[in-house]
Amino acid sequence: MKTMSPNDLGKKFIVEECQKLKIGDCLKNFKLSFKETVLKSELDVFKQSVELTTTKTGFNGIRFWFKCPLCLKGIGVLFVHPLDGRIGCRECLNLEYRKRRYKGMAECDLL
Repeated sequence: MKTMSPNDLGKKFIVEECQKLKIGDCLKNFKLSFKETVLKSELDVFKQSVELTTTKTGFNGIRFWFKCPLCLKGIGVLFVHPLDGRIGCRECLNLEYRKRRYKGMAECDLL
């Protein structure tokens, strides 16, 4: 059973309102020889230490992930909560995408 967070009863924020960092952006400039060094260290992201983890790909490669500081799951994108500055994944910070908020509603301008 999931515990409630302060956002469960209040305003839900959307992903587009938050700062984000993609794992690909962090590793883009590193060569393969540096990736192992990066993996064994922690990154200092938005003034907070964040671990990295890996999974194997289907073609004998390695895929890198951030470890969410709140739930410890491997994720590709970290977000900063707009109110309290917490860093985490979309689920832990209770964020939604703009399109999902209006799912099923007609998108038109009313006169």
